[in-house]
This record gives sequence, structure tokens and C-alpha cells, in this order.
Amino acid sequence: MKNVMDTIQQSLSTAGLNHAGLNQHVPAASERGVIIEGVAREIVTPDERGEFLSRSFTNHAGTRAYKLYIPASYAGQLGEPVPVVVMLHGCTQSPDDFAAGTRMNALAEQHGFLVVYPAQAANANGSKCWNWFRSEDQDRDRGEPALIAGITKEVVANYHVDERRVFVAGLSAGAAMAVILGVTYPDIYAAVGAHSGLPYGAAHDMPSAFGAMKRSTGLPGMPNRTGSSAHQAAGRCGVPTIVFHGDRDHTVDAQNGTEIVEQAIRSHSGESRLQSSVSQGSTAGGRQYSQTVYADATDQPVVEEWVVHGAGHAWSGGSSQGSYTDMGGPDASAEMVRFFYSQLRAGNA
Repeated sequence: MKNVMDTIQQSLSTAGLNHAGLNQHVPAASERGVIIEGVAREIVTPDERGEFLSRSFTNHAGTRAYKLYIPASYAGQLGEPVPVVVMLHGCTQSPDDFAAGTRMNALAEQHGFLVVYPAQAANANGSKCWNWFRSEDQDRDRGEPALIAGITKEVVANYHVDERRVFVAGLSAGAAMAVILGVTYPDIYAAVGAHSGLPYGAAHDMPSAFGAMKRSTGLPGMPNRTGSSAHQAAGRCGVPTIVFHGDRDHTVDAQNGTEIVEQAIRSHSGESRLQSSVSQGSTAGGRQYSQTVYADATDQPVVEEWVVHGAGHAWSGGSSQGSYTDMGGPDASAEMVRFFYSQLRAGNA
């Protein structure tokens, strides 16, 4: 196992990842402007005035620590029920590191949602990667999906939460696990955000994981897998998904992002054909990107793909305060929140 973990560390190192971020350009406020719930809002980084609490959860699958950010505006039972965003860190990261890099707590302050950061245990994976590649961690009510879903349900039970607005997002191994949760728990998560991740069913062990990371697997994913009836039903339930991936990612090949999108589109195959529209853009610093939106017959976007040109394996538009961030790209955190809030199941029908 030690040799395997050394290989992971070497792979990350050779990919040029570092804790200072991949681009020192600081995005101007104008390039972080997004439309959320029909209102133009400027994404800034206010002081995080809320509480950042440490918690632990245990169920039949084991024990995991997690952190919970509660914005200052949260009023408990006296206020309106609030959304929840579950954030799954990448390899070698921690909840605090991931929170700093994505600036999701600042967005929580601005929009009034809770943020949950499950922490992978070192004794579960020496590099603190979520074990997305193991068969036992790809099923409902088993392994790490059961643990993360259990953490989510604990937060929903203990706080005044709008259960229609529970979302999950992640980076790299965390993104792969977020995709798994969308497939296996569509009854809990209203939408998925995957940054630099992999599709469901891309691997079943460590060797196949490295193969999937370096090239397209071509695996069809959920429809051909076996499991419980609830698990199989999840494969036919389309969970809205937004995907970010850099086209120069040398750690997780960008074709994996495309395959996440293709799986999400197939999950809506029982509905009318999705209509796609493509737009090109660039940030104030010159970073170019392509955005493809797939909308249903009611013109509701259900899948989005953002390809960040020239970007590597890093959170687009993130802060240098966290690891594996690319400050020059479009703001993935803000765009994910915008996409989450736009979903019909999230209370905008």
C-alpha cells in the first residue's frame, strides 16, 4: 500500500501541482459576476462571520470527521429553511484547505446556505483520497457513499434545512465521489458539481483507476452495473449536473469530464431530447473557456459543461489560500451555486 500511495504522490508532483495555485492572476470583480435566482450579483469575499464547527459521524460503514459552516444569517427554526452544499475535497486536502481554496464559505455568507465538508481519514486512504475507484465504495448504503450520505442526513435532521435544496460538489477524487452520490442517492441530492473528476463506474480497483485518470475509459457506467433495486433505480433518475475541467489536466484526463456529461445526458434519456447551446468566453485575465448548456423541453438547464482552456488540475477561480487552485479561470464555485439554485427541484418551479 505504501508503494501505491507513493505513486499517487509522485503523480501529483509530476503534474505540477502546488499549494500556491497554478496562476497568480487575481480575478477582477466584474469577471465573477453571475446571475443567481434572476438577480445579478457580484461575487466578493466578505469576512466569514459565521461558525465553522468540527463534528464527527459514525454509522455501519465507519466514522468520518466533518466540518460545518453556518453563516451568520442562519436563524434556525425562526427563519426560512436553508439550502445545504456538501463539498468533497481532493487528494491530500482537508476541509479547511478546501474551504479556503474554493471560497464556498464566503458564498454561504452571501446566499445563506450551510456548507458541509466531510473529511477523508488517513487510515482509509494514505493520500486522503475518497476511494471512488473501489467497487465497495460505489454502491448505495455501503462504504463511503453511505458515510457521506449519513453526514448529510445528520445535518438535515439537526438544522432547519430545505430538503429540496441539498447539493454535492467536489474536486478530483471528491468530484468522482460526488458523481457516485448523485447516482446512488438521487433522493437526497438535487444536483451535482464535478470539478476535474471522473464518471461513475470508471474503475474498480487501483490499477483501473490510474488507467481511467490518464485516458478515456469508455465505460457506460451505471446501466450495466449490478446492485440493489434502489441502486439500479438511481441510474434511471437524472440528477442535474455541472462539470468543470481544464483541457490541460495531466492528472485526470479531460475526457473524463466529457464522460460525466454524457452519463448525465443519458440519465435524462427517458425525457425528450436535450437541446444544447455553446458559448465561448474569457476572463479579464485572458483565460478562455467554453460553456455548453443542455436544456430540457421546458428550457430548463439540466447539464452544464465548462471546459477551461489551458487549465490544469485545479479549482477554477479559486483562492491561493488553498491548494490546487487556478485563480485565472472563471469562478467555478459561483457558477455551481448559480446552477444549483436554478434547479426546479430546488424550489424554483
